[in-house]
Amino acid sequence: MKLAKLETFSTPYVCFVRATAEDGAQGWGQVAPYYADITAQVLHRQVAPYALGMDCTDIDAMLDIVRDREHKFPGSYLRRAMGGVDTALWDMNGRRAGKPVCELIGGTPGPVRAYGSSMKRDITPVDEAARLARIRDEQGFDAFKFRIGAEVGRDQDEWPGRTEEIVPTMRRAMGDDVALLVDANSCYSPARAIEVGRMLEQHGISHYEEPCPYWEFEQTREVTETLDIDVTGGEQDCMMERWQTMIRDRVVDVLQPDICYIGGIARTLRVARMAEASGMPITPHAANLSMVTLFTMHLLRAIPNAGKYLEFSIEGLDYYPWQQGLFLTDPYVITDGQATVTDTPGWGVEVNPDWLARSAYQVSEMP
Repeated sequence: MKLAKLETFSTPYVCFVRATAEDGAQGWGQVAPYYADITAQVLHRQVAPYALGMDCTDIDAMLDIVRDREHKFPGSYLRRAMGGVDTALWDMNGRRAGKPVCELIGGTPGPVRAYGSSMKRDITPVDEAARLARIRDEQGFDAFKFRIGAEVGRDQDEWPGRTEEIVPTMRRAMGDDVALLVDANSCYSPARAIEVGRMLEQHGISHYEEPCPYWEFEQTREVTETLDIDVTGGEQDCMMERWQTMIRDRVVDVLQPDICYIGGIARTLRVARMAEASGMPITPHAANLSMVTLFTMHLLRAIPNAGKYLEFSIEGLDYYPWQQGLFLTDPYVITDGQATVTDTPGWGVEVNPDWLARSAYQVSEMP
């Protein structure tokens, strides 16, 4: 069945994609958040001209054609736009088959263990510990990630001494039964990353994300090879050759593709298969409650090398005001620290028509 129409509904923060086949079957997907309105333009100008008219079930072939035809544009925006089409087609194919996407890719519905993911650095260690303890008691999370260093901070902290304070503060507040993860967001040089990593190991932190500038593979590998803690990364990477290198050279211990950044489910599955062959786990990046966390839930219920957790943002409207009113029903209910993939066909969610009515609309159709 051929792809007949692609529609986008966008704001600067979110862009939903509706794909329609020539028989009228439809599915919903999403490009990566942030500057999503720009990605919508890329989708219509650089993805739709090749994807329209192609087989809706051969998503891998469609994505490769787009990649090849737009070979002069190897970067993030094209992959973000490709992911919007990919995820809409998976939804369409799931709805057509009467199955959730996780079943289409070899899995089953069910629970997914989540870690509560804090996005905040402008918060004192004491306040952050109190906030996470409250959320633990309310929602039953047994794992949390918090932020250390400053984002791409060149060895600087958000303010002097914050990292050295927040790590022991969080361990005291959570006790030994809660897994603790940290994200440095490309802050450190290798020497400083190793110094911080030794402190993390002393306090039982189990996951050290993006310690060095993510594009500096050799720096990150030095940290990985030196420390016992799991060093993780990959969220920003969207080119397959980068993933091949990361896996071949064991740059990190745990791989973290973002389904929206990399270009969709089909391309993420390629990384997951490469990682499985090398014995490496996949713990994807999913830093907000747009559709990306839903995509990730389905993936983790299907791949054999799924990591320990689903990343689940704990931030509300004070941090992500654009998350309000995206869906008719909430797909993100946490019970005893777990999210649930339902057996509803496709992604199992409906985009809110009121939100769509307030967004910018564009359409591309098969001639």
